[in-house]
Amino acid sequence: MTDEELAKDLGPLAALTIGVGTMIGAGIFVLPGDAILQAGSLAVVSFVLGGAIALLTALSASELGTAMPKSGGAYYYVNRALGPLFGSIAGWANWMGLAFASAFYMVGFGQYISNIFGMADGYTLAGITLPSVKIVALAGAALFVMVNYIGAKETGRLQNVIVIILVIILSVFTFVGALRANPANLPESNGFGPMMTTTGLIFVSYLGFVQITSVAEEIKDPDRNLPRAVIGSVLIVTAIYALVLVVMSMAVEKGFIAELASGTDKIAVVEVARLLLGPAGAIAMLIGGLLATASSANASILASSRINFAMGRDRIVTPELNEIHNRYGTPYRAIAITGALILVFIVVAPIETLATMGSVLHLIIYGLLNLALIVMREADVPEYEPSYTVPLYPITPIVGAFVSFALIAFINPNIILLSIGFVIFASAWYLGYARTRTTESGELSEWILSRSDEMPDSAVNAANTVAPDGGQFRVMVPLANPEHEKDLISLASAIAKQRGGTVVATHIVQVPDQTSLSYAKDHVDEMDPGNRELLDSAREDAEAFDVPVETHTILSHRSFEEVFDAARDHNADLVVMGWGPHSHGRAESRVDELTQDVPCDFLVLKDRGFDPDRVLVPTAGGPDSDLSAEVALALQSQYESEIELLYVRRTDEETHEEAESFLNEWAADHDLTNATYIVDDGGDVEDAIERHARDASMLIVGATERGLLSRLLRGSLVMDVISDVDCSVLLAEKERKTSIRERLFGRR
Repeated sequence: MTDEELAKDLGPLAALTIGVGTMIGAGIFVLPGDAILQAGSLAVVSFVLGGAIALLTALSASELGTAMPKSGGAYYYVNRALGPLFGSIAGWANWMGLAFASAFYMVGFGQYISNIFGMADGYTLAGITLPSVKIVALAGAALFVMVNYIGAKETGRLQNVIVIILVIILSVFTFVGALRANPANLPESNGFGPMMTTTGLIFVSYLGFVQITSVAEEIKDPDRNLPRAVIGSVLIVTAIYALVLVVMSMAVEKGFIAELASGTDKIAVVEVARLLLGPAGAIAMLIGGLLATASSANASILASSRINFAMGRDRIVTPELNEIHNRYGTPYRAIAITGALILVFIVVAPIETLATMGSVLHLIIYGLLNLALIVMREADVPEYEPSYTVPLYPITPIVGAFVSFALIAFINPNIILLSIGFVIFASAWYLGYARTRTTESGELSEWILSRSDEMPDSAVNAANTVAPDGGQFRVMVPLANPEHEKDLISLASAIAKQRGGTVVATHIVQVPDQTSLSYAKDHVDEMDPGNRELLDSAREDAEAFDVPVETHTILSHRSFEEVFDAARDHNADLVVMGWGPHSHGRAESRVDELTQDVPCDFLVLKDRGFDPDRVLVPTAGGPDSDLSAEVALALQSQYESEIELLYVRRTDEETHEEAESFLNEWAADHDLTNATYIVDDGGDVEDAIERHARDASMLIVGATERGLLSRLLRGSLVMDVISDVDCSVLLAEKERKTSIRERLFGRR
């Protein structure tokens, strides 16, 4: 699947108004009355404090946005820096947070429409009664979802018009109010605690600036326009908030706003405008509130759908959401799903819940975004070259992360619990769904794994545990003998390259039982002087194939048995290992055969010189032969190997024609139709393999299905063949679950 791209059709003013338009609506036209009721004279401080917290994150978002102008904004930065687990948390929180906020704005929109037209309290349709405010909110949300469906250019133009009108209305309101302002009218302060609680409530007003980065992929000249839009929108809106709150608090009698907020359905900012400017002022403010809440919802729907789009592109959710509309050039499926969620939230949640859910989820994102900046800087990512850098690094992102997380503590505990539930859901979603589909690791985990010898074991294990494995085929190579290192790595790299995968070279250092592993970690060079040289050679040999490579030293009191655990820990899809004293025609040792399943596919190489020129693949069907075919196909693609398929006819059970038919069908099923087909009528499998392997440079044979007791008593076909042929032998065993009976006596 090719990556879809979005057209760059948002200019600097459109980018700025996305931020301003999102923030200005709820902050001025919905929440001031409640803020003054809760915090008193410190309501102004709450808005300024919220702006200061937002500004810290805006600085970090500007740097990240100029370095990575990608659709998805904060989600994309967190996913790239901290990895897909945190990316899933940020993505779901950002997506759901914006959907909650959009629903909140649309309910505010409904309040203004209801006030303008004097609508009834509610209406009943099909036996369901909904408040008129919510009915209007549903209709408005559907309208703006359609606007976003049509395209970003139309959205940007609409934002420009709305924000210009709002600035004019608010400028007149502020100027007239300043002439009437009297400090004696300021309400009493309700103290620090209520002020911080109010800051948490109104923080939903500061979501717009990061949403600019969500459409960074569509902004013209993002190096210049993105920082200006992000930082400028926060400064402009914070200044407007402060002026309007001061005017509202000082231009009317003490207690007037608190009475409105607590005892009536009237909108505080409209009633203040009525006192200051008469009916015309109230009408102008009603129109302004209508436009403001509409612009907030419009911009939030735009940004939230792009986050959904980015998550689909990274396979955190299904990539089918990536589909771009042929006519409009928008991710129409992402927009449709986001719109449906907004409609559901409008119906089921009260307005206070919508606002506070939007606040908490975005505070989580902002904290993670600041941490993402620190990771990108400290990991020294080569391609990370921002055109704008935050001042006073690392103080700015550290303080930004701290205050974002700390403010959550002052929000309604029930909302906090609900938000924690979202975080748990997002983590479970990644581990249960996205981890097996997404492919990109974060810079943090790559930085840890590249220094696995220096990092604490707990950090390395955690990085491996949450590492994505979807689409990234991982081939682990346990190395022991330097003489066979190059051949094993070459085989593994050839397979990994054909599968778009990664080679994981491991060296297991066996530590005596009397020696602690912690001591061995500090003296690994003394215990195994050739460790570093062996892994360095493996890295060079794998890089010659232009495949990603990881190297790991594993300290264990076990040797061969540790391979199974290492395969699980490193999420291996295939293990390529050398033939050793523990190989008995199966990947397991005799003891492990009774207690363990093969954790992934295994290839065991009896190395007599790695030469993939002419490869013989005997087959009688079955899963191990399937793996043999996959390996043969990879070698053919990498080395243009000549493949010969051998089937030994069971003389008493089938005719030559039936044997040929089986081999033809098997080859077609495994994409090996260009191989040479050989049907041997001798009936003796061991003799046939030995004869046809004389001219082969490599033999790939499936592991025997005979059980442990059978092999101990009567020997093994595989063991006999390996002893009789002169070429290298590659034993293939597919991952499987086997019962104890099957382990002892084999399969029927």
